[in-house]
Amino acid sequence: MKKHLIIATALLCSSFSVRAQEIEGVIRYLVIHNWSKKMAAVDYISKQQRERISYMWGNRSEWKMYTTMYITPTETKYEDSEERAEPDDDGYSWRQEVYIIKHNYAANTMQDVIQMLGKTYIIEDTLNPPDWKILNDLKEVAGHICMKASWKDTIKEQEIVAWFAMDIPVSAGPERFYGLPGLILEVDVNNGGMVVTADKIDLKKIGPELDLPKKLKGKKITEADYITLLKKHMKEKREAEEPAFWGIRY
Repeated sequence: MKKHLIIATALLCSSFSVRAQEIEGVIRYLVIHNWSKKMAAVDYISKQQRERISYMWGNRSEWKMYTTMYITPTETKYEDSEERAEPDDDGYSWRQEVYIIKHNYAANTMQDVIQMLGKTYIIEDTLNPPDWKILNDLKEVAGHICMKASWKDTIKEQEIVAWFAMDIPVSAGPERFYGLPGLILEVDVNNGGMVVTADKIDLKKIGPELDLPKKLKGKKITEADYITLLKKHMKEKREAEEPAFWGIRY
């Protein structure tokens, strides 16, 4: 099996330079959040406190939303979708926050707009992908055979598993996950705490959809600044024995 996988990967890689020029379109991702599994990963809070916080959510331990990625051979833009993945519950609607992930892989630059801790930040910097470990496992996602990769986010203290399509040779993915030799079609964060899965791929020409809003407001920072903010937040939440995912994107 391993030998066959290596041969298949080599054949796919040999056609990347040709096929990459044909990739352009819109991808819809289904994002599933599971509060119980998120709480299970917060190891610095007592079991009793975790159960009390989980009880606050009642029967609704899971909720869904859609996100959208616009993709070309060199650029991607990822954002929350206005399309509802499920009807509102008891008149309560989830508040959509500012979240736009814009990457230019030809120029190796990012321009990510993220709302966190009550403020909006525009992260402008060069791309520095995670140190992924590519594994031999295969599975189908959205009609594409995908390979498995894993990564440990030591800042957010999350275990990441990604599945990327070798026949879509764009080094992009949902949320802020990227840097693999194929488009990431599924991401599992902390064993089901959040699962992001592509469920619709529409190949077509992309135009102004890649543009950022003209009236973009926020504090411009670097990736290093963003990491510093995250580290400070994680430290404060740990000391307060509160879930760190409150106030930031999971």
